[in-house]
Amino acid sequence: MRLHQQLSLIYLLAQIVCVFNATAAEFDPTFVAEAEQSSGIPAIVEADSIVGKSTTEIEMLGNAILSKGDQSIRADQLQYFQDTQHINAQGGVILQQQGSSVSGPRLQLNLDTNIGSMEQPNFYFTENAARGSADKMDIRDKKHYSFAKASYTTCPADDQDWQLKMSGLSIDRESQIGTARNTWVEFMRVPILYTPWMDFALNDQRKSGFISPIFGGTVNGGSEITVPYYWNISANRDATIAPRIMLKRGLMLNNEFRYLEKNYAGEAHVDVLPNDKLTKATRTHFTLKHKQALNNNLSLSADLNRVSDDAYFRDLADTVNATSQANLMREGAVNYITGDWLATARVQRFQTLQDPAALIIAPYARLPQLTLSTQRYMSGANVSFDSEFVDFIHPTSPNGNRLVLNPSVSYPLVNSAGFYVTPKIGLHSTYYAMGVNKLATQSNNALRNLPILSIDSGVALERTGRLAGIEYAQTLEPRLFYVYVPYKDQSLLPNFDSAQADFNFTQMFTENRFFGSDRIGDANQLTAAVTSRWLAQDTGAERLKIIAGQRFNFNNPQVNLVTPTTGSSKSDILLSASGQMTRAWSLDSELQYDPNQSHIQRYNLATHYRPEAGKTLNVGYRFTRNLLRQADISTQWPLFGRWHALAKWNYSLQDARILEAIAGLEYNQSCWTLRLVAQRFATATQQTNTSLFMQLELNDLLRMGSDPLNVLKQSVPGYMKLNDSPKK
Repeated sequence: MRLHQQLSLIYLLAQIVCVFNATAAEFDPTFVAEAEQSSGIPAIVEADSIVGKSTTEIEMLGNAILSKGDQSIRADQLQYFQDTQHINAQGGVILQQQGSSVSGPRLQLNLDTNIGSMEQPNFYFTENAARGSADKMDIRDKKHYSFAKASYTTCPADDQDWQLKMSGLSIDRESQIGTARNTWVEFMRVPILYTPWMDFALNDQRKSGFISPIFGGTVNGGSEITVPYYWNISANRDATIAPRIMLKRGLMLNNEFRYLEKNYAGEAHVDVLPNDKLTKATRTHFTLKHKQALNNNLSLSADLNRVSDDAYFRDLADTVNATSQANLMREGAVNYITGDWLATARVQRFQTLQDPAALIIAPYARLPQLTLSTQRYMSGANVSFDSEFVDFIHPTSPNGNRLVLNPSVSYPLVNSAGFYVTPKIGLHSTYYAMGVNKLATQSNNALRNLPILSIDSGVALERTGRLAGIEYAQTLEPRLFYVYVPYKDQSLLPNFDSAQADFNFTQMFTENRFFGSDRIGDANQLTAAVTSRWLAQDTGAERLKIIAGQRFNFNNPQVNLVTPTTGSSKSDILLSASGQMTRAWSLDSELQYDPNQSHIQRYNLATHYRPEAGKTLNVGYRFTRNLLRQADISTQWPLFGRWHALAKWNYSLQDARILEAIAGLEYNQSCWTLRLVAQRFATATQQTNTSLFMQLELNDLLRMGSDPLNVLKQSVPGYMKLNDSPKK
């Protein structure tokens, strides 16, 4: 018979015990009151047989359970001493508290102090699903344990692929830190790493300590190893110090510092390679990004970047994105907001990194740039004002000052049927004061005033229906956009920051066909476009979007920065189709067709197949007549068993060269992952670099080897790290 009694009913318990065990000593009913006074929390006991040995001792036999608060103890035999709150448990002991459990043959524990010990413990922690065993466990309190001659792993039960073997292990569940002494990391029962001391987080929190070393190599740097140290300075500051040893070049120090406060935040990077073995020069890289709110109205920001030489990224970077940098910005800005007004003062210059085989013109410095703007709603009209003053400075090109004033008023008219018309009128006024290096054809000062008139109109129509058995809503959204800007000869004006805008769906609905303020395109044109969307009614997902558009010129444009390809009144036709076609298939495409030459000028096509996690296939092709022909294929795909293939191939048919190639394998086990990746990419017009990555990741503990994850996420759209646990 199994009895279940709360100690607050001790008198009834004593009577039942006497019935089932006539030889037991008589039970003192004052025991419960004193026990409750000692802790404030009542205890609950349960067993096949409960015997009162004396006024201060109770013994539970057979499936004994003692629960108190968030702590419970199970055992075959359990002794509870009322006066000392001490427990002796034997046989199949399981101690559970705060979601974690420890089991063993014998336990001694004091319920008041939570001090105790257990022989031959097997433990499990819920924070990271870690488990292990030891010769002995000493309990300091509910959140602090120490284990002698322990093993530790996050592998599931009956899986010992990797383990930590250590002479001592301390667990601090308050700070969520584990500390190991004299530790071997074993993988497949083979020791692969020894450390006299290491600590690790039991959850995803930040903590100071050495991060797993990174092994790798590139053609330009040779074999290399990086040993990062992470310093958790405080809750809102941290730093990473990462010495990087490159066989061909020497010791490089990579340093990162991050900070976050209530009113400011930022990060700094300082990388130094003293006396590069190949160039015999010191190579440096510095970056600082900072944002700060001085008060509710005033804020400032800084973005500073510098490298020691033009070839820094080509020689020392290991990613495509880094090597493609050409202009490094150095900028500081102050912003002031009051009501509807925004004022900005900025200084900006660039460090231009030159490729000897493809030289570029360095951009102008802005020293300074001052802007003032506002936008407000008045009597149904949107009134806006934008202004800018810039002092443009360049060592070899014409210098000068430019003042721009651009007021405008628009009045949106919308009815309940979804039809809208928005007329807008504005003035673009520009004044130039030329400085040094002025061209002979340029005057000292120049003024340009141009009115700009536009009318934007459209309607949104919708109907419902069924397609392939799916309920959907289809929209039809025709749009007309008219722009008028009179012609004014601007050939004698300087060009500090203007460029011909790419013709696309965004640009065709703007008033100026140029970026910047130095060129304002003359226009008497109408843009016509229509958009249709298919939306799934149950989820609202956009299954398909089709857009078609064309611009019609009533007068041939005369202001140009490049020679126009045609004098026709009709622009190229733009077509686009995109959407999540099915749960697995998505499409992005755009085509530009020249009706005057009867040929395709440009098109981009990309399709993505992602049926489930860990399966992605991306195929794309980019074409621009006489300029670009590129094919792009990338994938993450299961091969057999737990093996996945990783690949990318980006090839320029125009130049007959590989721009980027990746080949790799990924093996994903229940508690570890192995990644083998090779990458080759173009770093300059006539230069390439090859990187090798080999990484072993032991889940929730460490990563050993060179890390390819950033490369894979950037180069393989849809790549998924398969061993991410659900909690992450």
